[in-house]
Order: sequence, then structure tokens, then C-alpha cells
Amino acid sequence: MSPHVFADRPAGQPPERGAVEALISQTRRLLGDVDAVRRETAAPAGGEGDAEARWQRALYELAVHQLSDLDRHLAQLREAPAAGPPPRRGAEGPQGSLLSRVGSAEWDLLTDEATWSAELYRILGRDPAAPALTLDELPALVHRDDQAQLTAMVTDCLIDGKPIDGEFRVVRPDDSERTVHMMGEPVLDGDGATASMWAVVRDVSELRRSQRAVSETRDSLQRQRHIAQTEHRLAAELREAVLPPRRGSLRLPRTAPAGAALLDVAARHLPAAAGGPVGGDFYDVLELPEGPVVLAVGALAGRGVTAASGTAQTLGAVRGMALCGAGPGELLSRLRLVCDGSTGPGLTGALCCRYDPAARRLAWARTGHPAPLLFRDGTGCALTPSGGALCAQSEETLRAGDVLLLRTGGLLPRHDEPAAEQRLLALAPRLTSARDAQDCLRTVVEALGAAERETGACLLLARIGP
Repeated sequence: MSPHVFADRPAGQPPERGAVEALISQTRRLLGDVDAVRRETAAPAGGEGDAEARWQRALYELAVHQLSDLDRHLAQLREAPAAGPPPRRGAEGPQGSLLSRVGSAEWDLLTDEATWSAELYRILGRDPAAPALTLDELPALVHRDDQAQLTAMVTDCLIDGKPIDGEFRVVRPDDSERTVHMMGEPVLDGDGATASMWAVVRDVSELRRSQRAVSETRDSLQRQRHIAQTEHRLAAELREAVLPPRRGSLRLPRTAPAGAALLDVAARHLPAAAGGPVGGDFYDVLELPEGPVVLAVGALAGRGVTAASGTAQTLGAVRGMALCGAGPGELLSRLRLVCDGSTGPGLTGALCCRYDPAARRLAWARTGHPAPLLFRDGTGCALTPSGGALCAQSEETLRAGDVLLLRTGGLLPRHDEPAAEQRLLALAPRLTSARDAQDCLRTVVEALGAAERETGACLLLARIGP
């Protein structure tokens, strides 16, 4: 039989040894770099339950796996002839090496003889003493759903001279399945007729499992991101629906006796940094039937929809107790009992004030929250409670032009409350000279800047009228 040549190209020349060595060196350097990064991310801050961290680790594992395969493949090129007939039966490769996962075969169409390498027997789980299967017998090893694909590839190769490049599943004698990747070409004789078919079969089961793991963790991460985004949107919408709408300043009470000092009120919720969780912080302004005005800020534990729904319940409790005549101290004491006895999020802190416009008297109490800040005649200070008991009620007489500021924690990153208070007190000259409460609020928000807040925060300012 005339010497064989490949259908689409002449026989390739072996690569120069120096070129292979250079490729091996580059591959090993890259493998070392990727492996170092993989080990550094072995214990991410997010823990084992962090889907994004699992996805990243899976990608690193896959990259290391593929680079290791490439390194072994290049070593095979260096150690064995780059061209020549496929290894014959009995040419054993080292166990665990790339050779043990890559086999070759040749099917002679003139004699109907099949020749398999020892590695191909091992991949297919066949007895090396058994004869190699012919092309007609080969589909019997293939999964029934992939048999038509293999038949089509072989037919295209033998009839149309198309190279084979595809994957299919094989079923071994022990009923285990392996995924193999076959690459092959027709071999022509001197007259240009197809004399045989040569193929290399690689066991890619492990590689495909790694790729599936990457795909599954990526899909899981995308699902979790979608769920988190949906929950964040619902929580934000619920918060907007629950908190009192504030557009500009609000003068309270709307009906007051002659000589009463009205309150000019402005409030705002400052959200957490972009993508940050929606917390349970809240504010409220309520005008009572007899003229007093209740001002409150507070926060609940937890994040997301649970905290936002808990805010609605808490505001309902605050308004109900205020309408029943409870003062700030009594109201907060009962509010703690309500929150502690419910299955919802607990109360982390609250500040409640009741302002009497006729007497210009402010009664206030707090639990776990900063005291109100009072700005008067260009200076500011934190109000001092009159007693040390939890939810103890204190009183203060206010004057025309005074500015009262109520806030929750978290105005600055890392909940730096002392720094936040000092920054707010430094605004005293600007606040006491402001035109109205809305102008005061704008000044405070600008002074705080676009801080990367870890949680949301609430501001409520009230300016005492003449």
C-alpha cells in the first residue's frame, strides 16, 4: 500500500525542541501564578455559603486543571516523536499521566483491521486482550442517545473527507459512563482514495465535570443576585410606602391657638451605599388632636423585606400609643415590650419627642439612640437627660428660632457617632440662620456628603417659629 497522507494537509513536521521547551516554561509560569491566586482565595471572607466565592474558586480550579493538562501534553511532545504511527497495543503510558487519558486508533478500510492503543482500551474499559472493534462495531460502545452523532461524524469523514471533531458518551462494561472527545481524519493512499481513518480519543469526563460545576455555581450566583435585587427593590418600595412623605417643609400643628409657636418640620431618609441592604430605620411626624406634635426616629434590627415590614408595624404602634395619650417615656417603654414580644425584628434604638406649641415645651425620651441636638443663637449642644433610667423622660423649653435635630445612627461609615455629632454641631451658625427647616435639612445633608453608609439613616429637623 502506498504511503498514507492526510486528506487536507501534508504530514506535519516535528516542532523544534527549543520551541517546545519555551512553551513548557511559559505554561508552568502561568500555572504557578494561577495556583498562587487560587490558594490565596481558598478561604474567602464570605465563607462557604458565598455563591460568588464558590464560583470564583471553581473557575480557578478549572484553569489550574486545564493548564496542568497543557503542561503534560507539551511534555508528551518533548518526550515522544511528534509524528508517526499511533501507539500500538502494549505501549503503556505512565499511570495518571496525560497518556493514560489519551488514546489513539486506526481503522484500515481495505483489510477491515482495527488497531487501538493500550490507553484507548483503558479509557473504554475494554480488555486489552480482546480484538479492537471495527468502525461498524464501535457504536455499540456509545450511549444510545449519541450513536447517531458518531455515525454521522464517521460517515462525513470517510465519504466527504471531513475531519472528525466531536464529543460523545461511551458506556463501559461496568455501566459507568465516560465523555470522550474524538479528533480524526481520513488517510489517503497514493491514488487519493480513502485507505484508513486515524483518530485520537481523549477522556474529558473530569474536565466536563469541572465545567459543569463552574456553570452551576455561576447560575446559582445569578439566581441569588436576582433574588437579592428583587428583595432589595421590594424592601425599598415598602419603606417608601410606610414612611411619611415629605416634600419641603411642613408647618405643624395646622390648627393652633393664638400665640402658639408652630413647628417647621423637614425629614429625609438617607439610604445605604449603592447596593447596600435596606434596614429598619424610620422617622415619623404626627399631629395630635389637641395640638401637640409627636416627632420620632428609630431603627429595627435586620435587613430587607423583614425589617421594612417590621417598620410598618412599629410606626403603627407608635402612632396608636401617641394618640392614646402616652408620653415619650411611657411610649418607648411600651414599644420595647411590643417589639420584644413579637416575632419580628427587635428594636435597636428610638428617640421620641412631644412638642406642646402653646407652652413651647418639649418632652423627650430615648432608648439606645443619640439625644436630640439643639441649635440656638449660633451654637449647638446635645440635650441632657434628666434621669439615668431607661426611657426616662426629660423636658426642655424652646425659643423662637431654635432648631431641633433628631437622627438615627449610621450617618457616617462605620457608625462613627462621635464624629457625626461633632460634624453636626459645627453647623450651628448655618442652621440657626437658615430660612426654614428644609434649608436646614439641605445644609446637613450637604455637610455629611455622599458617604458610603453601611446602613440607612434618618434625619428629622424641626425649627421653632416665632
